[in-house]
Amino acid sequence: MKIINRNIKSKDQQGSSNLTAPLASRYVWKVLLVDDEEDIRTLTKLNLKGFELDGRELQFLEASSAFEAKEILDKHEDIALALIDVVMETDDAGLQLVEYIRNELAMKMIRLVIRTGQPGIAPERFIIDNFDIDDYKDKTELTIDKLYTTVRSTIKAYRELKAIDLNRMGLRKIIDAAPEVYRISKGSLSDFFDGILTQIIGLCHLNENALISTIDGVVATVTGEEVKIESGVGELFHKKENRARIDNISKSCIDSILYNKSTDNLREGSLILPLTIDNNVVGFIYLESNHSLSPEDKNLIEVFTNQCANALETLKLHLNLKKSYSQAIDTLAEVAEFKDSTTGKHINRLGAYTTAVAQSMGVSAEDSQDYGKAAMLHDVGKVGIPDNILQKPGKLTTAEFEIMKQHSEIGAQILSHSDSTKLAQRVALYHHERWDGKGYPKGIPSGELPLVTRIVAVVDVFDALVSKRPYKEAWSHEDALDAILSGSGSQFDPNVVEVFIRLYRDGGLDRILVMN
Repeated sequence: MKIINRNIKSKDQQGSSNLTAPLASRYVWKVLLVDDEEDIRTLTKLNLKGFELDGRELQFLEASSAFEAKEILDKHEDIALALIDVVMETDDAGLQLVEYIRNELAMKMIRLVIRTGQPGIAPERFIIDNFDIDDYKDKTELTIDKLYTTVRSTIKAYRELKAIDLNRMGLRKIIDAAPEVYRISKGSLSDFFDGILTQIIGLCHLNENALISTIDGVVATVTGEEVKIESGVGELFHKKENRARIDNISKSCIDSILYNKSTDNLREGSLILPLTIDNNVVGFIYLESNHSLSPEDKNLIEVFTNQCANALETLKLHLNLKKSYSQAIDTLAEVAEFKDSTTGKHINRLGAYTTAVAQSMGVSAEDSQDYGKAAMLHDVGKVGIPDNILQKPGKLTTAEFEIMKQHSEIGAQILSHSDSTKLAQRVALYHHERWDGKGYPKGIPSGELPLVTRIVAVVDVFDALVSKRPYKEAWSHEDALDAILSGSGSQFDPNVVEVFIRLYRDGGLDRILVMN
């Protein structure tokens, strides 16, 4: 089986690369202790020794002043809880720190608990009413049990807020990607898969016994014997050496969903969800967790799995249509070339020139390819021109040229029966229009027309000049470039001319020039 890893994302997570090892607890809850009394900080750590929630222990970060706390906060964005003394370097240093955290750093997720040994200086009701904190405690009432309860409840609140936020981000990605999914560009489909996977993980985190960051997952598509990793999170994707493990997991998933083989070699708690279209497996989602997912979680995951399958089905239909369109373009282009055999591989070069120029002018790679395909049909209307005119070895008479000019409108008529050839229709109709409005068949200034028509106008003339015809010898490239340059601003769009000449000088057209 061939395995391809694509669009792999690092989430800055580490872990064992052993395929069969149990999923270890690789994460901690960070707790910031801010108190100018070292004994209080030491006692707090001692009283919370052995604390664990969802398999994660506490990591303490200590500061003896609000100033030191700010330095720590600047370095750690994932602190779950801060226990803050009020009176330190000033009588309200702790309260000023709360304001700094909430307003300047805009850290809304971190839970804040005010502790004071001088409650008279900072009355409880005033503090709760005027500061965005989660609890207020007199140090004398913080027994071991009450401290444990406070820390556990606030960290659980932090966990749930983070889970909801992750859930929200996943939904946002899906919502943002949805309009683009219907266009099925590579990037949007990737964003869609990424959003689906993020959303699944967010939903899992809403379970009380789930872990915030210890689910690993992958969305993959399957074509024949080829597996493509579309999106992934977790420790699988942190280091290059884990790529072998990804390959092993992918093979095991395929063996399971296609051949019903055992998955004993996968980690405990892993979940494989096949993506099916018309009862055919076209992909899978793989998840790892060190807890059992609830039936509700599994139902939600299945809903989003179906979303993935629907997206893949849409992609499949789109690719089939795109392939059919491409084949139709090639067929029509061959018909036009067969009719006018003197042009040789003119249409293939024209498509390649158009694509190259379009990309250099900032058109996306996908749209540039569409421009190139449309350009190949610029002369399809010549099938309606009599052979004695089309293949005449000498110069055309005025009357014959008037007939030849009809190929633009004939081509547009041929291409008018499908929305998929609308771009090619415009190219066929307008590629002989001029920048100064003196072209044919409409006499429209080409600056008012689509960019692709202005590009084709330049590259069509260049390729015709450097190609041998029954009525002329081939021009040198330099002479042809001079002719193009002399027509800049009158016959041709100056911007297109500038880009075309620059591409030629930089060697960007070399591979096209030798096509025959």
